[in-house]
Amino acid sequence: MLTILPQMKTMRKVLPAVFGSLFVLFAVFQYNDPDPELWVPIYGFAAVACLMAYAGLARWWFLAAMAVLYVAATLYQWPPVFEGFLFSEIGMRSMNIEMAREAGGLAICAAAMLILAVLSRQPQPIRR
Repeated sequence: MLTILPQMKTMRKVLPAVFGSLFVLFAVFQYNDPDPELWVPIYGFAAVACLMAYAGLARWWFLAAMAVLYVAATLYQWPPVFEGFLFSEIGMRSMNIEMAREAGGLAICAAAMLILAVLSRQPQPIRR
């Protein structure tokens, strides 16, 4: 158990930094989206939550609640007919593909919030 504590401390710093950077990039990439006023805040809130987790200010229940909200948004955004994400092309062949991409981004947010909630729930190492 004692050998796991330094690794947990590292994961509590590295994962929020990686996820936060990813969400900042997601927000930046929305500049050419038809509705950036919706998607920049969605990814921005995830980035702020990661910053809070990095600083040790986020409580597990807050991150878990965000995960639930992102899961609900993912289910709401899921396309009626899944046609894939079509990563091989830049263009969008149908609205279902765009909806699938948006749902995928929301699912990534949900997974990150859930991981951070679990890490935040773990006991803190004793500081001396």
